[in-house]
Order: sequence, then structure tokens, then C-alpha cells
Amino acid sequence: MAKSCRGRATERVLTKLKTSFNEGNYYEAHQMYRTLYFRLSAQDQLSELSELLYEGASQFLQHKQTGSGADLSMLYIGVLTKADGLVTDEKLESVATLYSLMSAETPERSPFLASAIKWSSKGSADLRFGHPRLHQLVALSLWKEKNYQQSWFHFLRSMDGDSCASMLIEYHISKGYTSEVDLFIAQAVFKYLCLQNKVTATVVFFRYAERHPSIHCGPPFLLPLLNFLWFLLLTVESGKITAFTVLCDQYRSTIQRDPSYAEYLDKIGQLFFGLPPPRQTRSNMFGDFLNSLLAVVEGDDDVEPSVSTSNLQTEDLD
Repeated sequence: MAKSCRGRATERVLTKLKTSFNEGNYYEAHQMYRTLYFRLSAQDQLSELSELLYEGASQFLQHKQTGSGADLSMLYIGVLTKADGLVTDEKLESVATLYSLMSAETPERSPFLASAIKWSSKGSADLRFGHPRLHQLVALSLWKEKNYQQSWFHFLRSMDGDSCASMLIEYHISKGYTSEVDLFIAQAVFKYLCLQNKVTATVVFFRYAERHPSIHCGPPFLLPLLNFLWFLLLTVESGKITAFTVLCDQYRSTIQRDPSYAEYLDKIGQLFFGLPPPRQTRSNMFGDFLNSLLAVVEGDDDVEPSVSTSNLQTEDLD
């Protein structure tokens, strides 16, 4: 940061600030950062201010001065939000760094992340859930903390199926039962598809299957649910409603293993095959879904019935 861009008063404060920090007088240093915040905000020098706040926040957090570091972090994301600059990879990485430096017990951590996600989505309707790169970086930080549930939440809003697969394997091995090896990946595939992210759904599925020590071969796989997921991804790619109908019918018992699967498949049918929402009853959600699906197929004169016999033979769906 060039000194010519700063006033003499600002330079004097920065000199005192550096001395205070080096002497361990963190309270005084914090107050000086806030003085600079108000001064530079009034002068609309937001670019310089954001650099100062990031530098100060990271230094405080690295020195375990959590309160001061979190306060400057909140000011930093506020300045980014106020500024008109683009959301760049450099800024996203800076935000993620501050998040990773805050401990999980820091009260400001959650509101900081919420503000950061909102900032990262500005200017684009496609990023209403936040920037995928920010979610990826946050997911990686949470994974290192062994916070698998929150890590998974952010991976689902990223494009990093490769890392998500490795995290899910570690999550299953450390927290799950052996019999749940297919359940962990099923939830991920369904949710990625419901977010209309079929590319990442495919990546996370095959990486998980390739790397998990309990999945020894495939495709085809020994576990029916894994085969269903494999065929589902192929069917979504083909866009053929008859294939989707046959697949769901043949794997009826597998899908009924978890009541939430019918809801996921209902949403997937609407998103990728143009199906209408089924009229649901609480007693038999999967039956309602399948009946609605069959009704659509039977009433569609343009559907090619040969798909069900040539592409998805019953014996191939075990």
C-alpha cells in the first residue's frame, strides 16, 4: 500500500498502531484500527480500508485476540459489502481465511459467515445461495475441524464433488455404521440433483465409490442402492421419462428404505423430466409419487416404450 495514498495523520496512527501491537498492547491497537476505520470510511477510501482491516483482523486472530479479530472481521465484510468492487477469488480467499482463523466458539463466526455469503452473491441471481468458491473454502475449513455436518452443508453448495466424496468417506468411517456405506452417498447425490447440479452429483458418486474401502467393485455394485444411484445419474443425463419410471418401479423396495427418498425423487422428476408434483398423502408418499409418475407416462403418446426393455432390463437393475 503506497504511502502517498495516505494522509500524515493516518501515517502517524499506523506507526503508533504497529508499536502497540509489537508491545502486546492489543486493546490500544484495536482502538487505533477502529479510529482508522471511521476516518477512512468518512473519506470513502474503502479499498485501502479493506486491506487495513483484513491485515488487522488476521493479526489479532493469529495472536488469539479473538474479540478484537472478530470485530475487525465484521467491519471488513461490511466494507466489502459497501464497496462497488467485484467479488474476486482473492477476496473470497481472504474472507475464508478469517473464518478459518476464528474458533468455533467465537460468537461472531456465524454472523460473519452469513454476511460473507450474502456479499459473495451480490450482482448475480445465479448465486443466491452464495458463491460456490466461498462455500468450498468454508467446507474445507469445517472438514479440518471434523465438523462433518456443516462441512457437508457447504460442500453441497460448492462445485467440489471430489473433496466432498473424500469428506463423506471419512465421515462414514468415523461416525457411521458399516451398513450405512450407501446411505451417506445417496443423500449427497439426491441433494446435488435437487440443486440441479448433476455434474457434481456424478463426480461425488464415482469418487466415493472408487475410494471407499468398503466398496470393492463397480459399477455394477453389490449394493442395490448404489446401482440405483448409478442408473439414476444415467437416466437424468438421458432425460427419458420412461427410463426414470422403470427405474423407480424396479427399485421400489430400495427406495422405500428411507421415506425421504420419495421426496427427493419427486423433486428430481419435476426438475429433469417435467413431472407435475404428485398429490401426496402422509400414509404412502412413495406410492403417491410412483402412481403420479406412471399416470404421466401412460398419458404421454410421445413416450417410447422400448426404452424400458432395451435400456433398463429387469435383470440389470439388481
